[in-house]
Amino acid sequence: MSVTYRSGYVGALMDEYERAARELSAVIERIDDSEYVTFRDAMTEDESCRSIQTVMSHVVRACFGYADMLNEVWGRPKNPRGRELLEREEALAALRAGLQYTLATVEGHKNLTEAQGTAIHMKSSWGQEYDFDQLFEHAIMHLHRHRRQIERWLAEAT
Repeated sequence: MSVTYRSGYVGALMDEYERAARELSAVIERIDDSEYVTFRDAMTEDESCRSIQTVMSHVVRACFGYADMLNEVWGRPKNPRGRELLEREEALAALRAGLQYTLATVEGHKNLTEAQGTAIHMKSSWGQEYDFDQLFEHAIMHLHRHRRQIERWLAEAT
């Protein structure tokens, strides 16, 4: 299978973000709808981490939210996501849409250098300050951490 890599600093970050999303999506595509909605951690206080469905709904909101942090820096309108629970196929489609939204968000900034990226500062809704690179690294790792969480739940269920 041939792979096309984007060029530059922003292209590398987007390539890795999409790779992390593909890996997470592959896990979700292998399960059925009943596995998707099964409560896995009823004891957690984090409502976003009770089932694969709540995790994926959280992941999709975050994907749009990270792009909107950049939209805010660049003075563009945001696309806030509701707190609705997404069915399995909806979540997969919404994650793809979130990546497309992110691509559209960075479209005019594809030639951004790493130095320019570290000069961009934004504060998250949870109080953490990020530069451009840190935001993408956080977004990529967010997908990896939740993929791992879901894989562990599925392994424990067998």
